[in-house]
Amino acid sequence: MRLLMVEDNAELATLLATGLQTAGYEVDVLSTVEEATSVLLTTFYAALILDLGLPDGDGLSLLRQLRHHNNPIPVLVLTARGGLHDRVHGLRSGADDYLVKPFALEELIARIEAQLRRPGHLLSSSLRIANLEFDTRNRQASIDDQPQVLSARETDVLELLMRSKGRVVSKKQVEDHIFGHSGEVASNAIEVYVHRLRKQLAERGAKVQVHTIRGIGYLIAEES
Repeated sequence: MRLLMVEDNAELATLLATGLQTAGYEVDVLSTVEEATSVLLTTFYAALILDLGLPDGDGLSLLRQLRHHNNPIPVLVLTARGGLHDRVHGLRSGADDYLVKPFALEELIARIEAQLRRPGHLLSSSLRIANLEFDTRNRQASIDDQPQVLSARETDVLELLMRSKGRVVSKKQVEDHIFGHSGEVASNAIEVYVHRLRKQLAERGAKVQVHTIRGIGYLIAEES
């Protein structure tokens, strides 16, 4: 599951990203409001960890912009502003949670998990469509309760599609989910992984279909 952290303290960002990766998350780190605004227009994240005192502005301006455009991403504010007025202002601006520095990494992870467990969010121990089930903790797919072996990339694609059940996932979202912003990706890489996953599911009797919505993206649905 991919998180976005917007934090301009490079040392703290590295420390937190390492801890979150150990807990099983993929983390992209940015340091400015401008960068975050641009990336959030095109990339799907499970949650946003947001500092407030950023070099080019206040993180609350980004938060208010997200909520103004009805972006439902869970936002956990991470800041040194610990006064009652600051906490109330942050929550009323659209934050889902508010954590004051200094803090324990374990608490940050627990708060992220709590947000993602809420109805409509992404953290669930099991995802199911027809006879296909995905265990999110062990990242294990099963068909008719029989465990299936998929490649790491096929598993990444399947998890994203199942978490987005009922919604079209763009090619860019799949690309970012797998590769992040780490570098160049072959132009047909996503098509190859989706094709392989579709073939694997069909051959193994999964009663689901991975649809290609031409020019838009991909959608997983129960077999009609």
